[in-house]
Parts: sequence; C-alpha cells; structure tokens
Amino acid sequence: MRSRFDEQLALLHRELIEMGALCEEAIAMAAKALTTGDLTLAQKAEQVDSQIDQMERSIESLCLKLLLQQQPVATDLRQISAALKMITDMERIGDQASDISEILPCLRGRTGAECEYIPQMAEATIHMVTRSVDAYVRGDLPLAESVIAYDDTVDDLFDKARHELIQLVAKNPADGEYALDLLMIAKYFERIGDHAVNIAEWVEFSVTGTHKGGKQP
Repeated sequence: MRSRFDEQLALLHRELIEMGALCEEAIAMAAKALTTGDLTLAQKAEQVDSQIDQMERSIESLCLKLLLQQQPVATDLRQISAALKMITDMERIGDQASDISEILPCLRGRTGAECEYIPQMAEATIHMVTRSVDAYVRGDLPLAESVIAYDDTVDDLFDKARHELIQLVAKNPADGEYALDLLMIAKYFERIGDHAVNIAEWVEFSVTGTHKGGKQP
C-alpha cells in the first residue's frame, strides 16, 4: 500500500514540475512577445495558459485521490494540502501571463523599449517560480526562504519601472496610454512574484507544519 502511495506522490511531484515549467514558459513567451512585438508569441502564451488550467484540474484530481484512497501520515498530508494550494497560485500565474499577452496588441507594435526594468521583472519572476516548485519537490526550506526574500528584488524593479514610466509621460504626454499599458504589464509581473511567494510559503508549511501568513489548508 505504501509503495503505491509513494508512486502516486512521485507522480504528483512530476506533474507539479511540469505545471511549473508551463508557468515559466508562459511568462517567458509573454515577455519575449513584448520585447519583439511578436503577437504570435503572445497568442501561444495564451494557449499555454489553457494547458496550465488543464494541469490544475489533473493535479487536483490526483491530490483528492491520494487523500481519499490512501492513508497519508501527517507529513504526507501536509505535502498534499500544500500542493492543492500551490496549484491555485500557479493557475493564477498562467492567467497573468495571459493577461500580459492580451495587452500587447494595444501597444500597436511598440515593444516597451523605453522601460528596461520590465524584462528584468520577467526574468526575476521566472527565477522565483522555478525555485519555489523545486523547493517543494526537494522539501528544501532554505530554498523556499530564498524565494520569499527575492520578492524584494521584484518589488524594487516594479518601483523603478513605475518611476521610469512617469518620466516617460512627463517628457511626452501623448504616451500616457502607452505608459499605462506598460505599467499594467509591470503590475502583472509583480503579482506573479507574489504568487511565487505564496507557493514558497506553502512549501514552508509542507516542511514545518506552520504557515507564516497564518493560513490553514
């Protein structure tokens, strides 16, 4: 019975890694679509979001099967409960990558070149998502804590992007709508970072049984 449970738990880990990889892909595609003006890439990012939605349902089903058909001990129960919470944040990451892609046609071929910090935010959030999922699979508490700390980097980049866009409008008021679209994109990347933090906090819960935010599974 335990060996069957361990096989299904290993499958859960693999599916979470795959879902995390899809999140990274969606973020990277949306960011590249912005910097290149390639709207085909933007459409692909939206398609990846649909795959992420499907994976959320698949992983949720697997977690419920583990809970109902097996008899998980406390540590296993925390891992499964954390996974159920994590996939909600991962699904939202996919949504926000898709939201970024939906804004891009409004830029009318402009690539956000005036704001150097937005591509940096994309790289930083991919970094956070990758490491938060790795932390869960490894049960690596220090790695999860490093993801939470790294959110300060994303917040700092967002502040810099906002300041840069304010200066852009000050120099050319006609760019107001364009700057607002870029600010929305930056805000979506900032939110992706927040969701990566949420994932890392659930990793902490899966290892320690304590959630810093006081949330319960």
